[in-house]
Amino acid sequence: MNRRPSPILEHGVVSAAGPMLVFSIYLLAAGHNQPGGGFAGGLVAGVIVVLAWAAGGPDTVRRIIPVRSSVLLGLGLVVATLTGFISLVVGGGFLESGYVERTLPLIGTVKVVSPLGFDIGVYLVVVGMSLGLVRALGGEPTEEEVGS
Repeated sequence: MNRRPSPILEHGVVSAAGPMLVFSIYLLAAGHNQPGGGFAGGLVAGVIVVLAWAAGGPDTVRRIIPVRSSVLLGLGLVVATLTGFISLVVGGGFLESGYVERTLPLIGTVKVVSPLGFDIGVYLVVVGMSLGLVRALGGEPTEEEVGS
């Protein structure tokens, strides 16, 4: 695709991508106690991918996220599934919630809950799907056509 990128859009995306990514991670981390979670955080991260494609095309997306979308999808599914099976190993039911609480110096008490692992898997699946969608609709050859 031969087009001149818009400098206004490029600078806007560069300015907005950092805060959007921080908000995406916040939604991911806060999702077990408040609205949000892996799906909502992944959608915000997916918007960053779409904006990067709109601003700079497929080369920009490839430079920002150099992994294949199938790798993110597969990794997300593995993480979400392992989260469910870990609870079986420790004597609970599949996807039963648990938590670990630690006191860290300078930070204080930190509580990590098992739904966060599942949310990370969902987050990776949504980002991988957004990446695959942008690459497919953006006219890039698919991974099968490239022979990767």
